Amino acid sequence: HVQLVESGGGSVQAGESLRLSCEVSGFTYSPYYMGWFRQAPGKEREGLAAIDTTGSATYTHSVAGRFTISRDNAKDTLYLQMNNLTVEDTAIYYCAADVVNFQLAQSYTNWGQGTQVTVS
Repeated sequence: HVQLVESGGGSVQAGESLRLSCEVSGFTYSPYYMGWFRQAPGKEREGLAAIDTTGSATYTHSVAGRFTISRDNAKDTLYLQMNNLTVEDTAIYYCAADVVNFQLAQSYTNWGQGTQVTVS
């Protein structure tokens, strides 16, 4: 049973930073690929960043240069460092994992429950 648990969300002021974490357990297949997504109120869920097993990352335009995705394979943990946050970054943030490299597509099989980020 695969489980993804996000943490690190919260309420911050515009211009501040947050780091999200996503701990993965029960993933018996290796390697696996991971991504971060978010859903703002009244909007579709969008892909933000994805990382492959070598650490190569892909970003959507709106977060490139401000957000950094990384992973610690020894700890089975995915991270998203978010800098210079704006009110437009307010959303529920989700991590996802799969054995297929879906990058920013919504096709991942395994999803976390989400963590709220509020920027004011």
